[in-house]
Amino acid sequence: MDREKANQMLNLVNNDWNLVESHHIERVWTFTNFENALEFVNEAGIICEEQNHHADFELGWGRVKAMIWTHKINGLTESDFILAAKFDEI
Repeated sequence: MDREKANQMLNLVNNDWNLVESHHIERVWTFTNFENALEFVNEAGIICEEQNHHADFELGWGRVKAMIWTHKINGLTESDFILAAKFDEI
């Protein structure tokens, strides 16, 4: 997916998602503690399994970062933005 199309798709998800080098999208969430952050990752993981499309996560105290791209092509596809929108609903 080229940068122009990726930016168009980015307009369809939460404004906190960022396009990184036209390769992937990422977003950071903050929480009041580790337990809530972990619960978010677990919920997002269920979505990943349901979609058979898996994000990369960084988990820390009160913080979660999700990075999404289609690993098979090492770049972005429409399904990456669909997954991001599902995370936005958590």
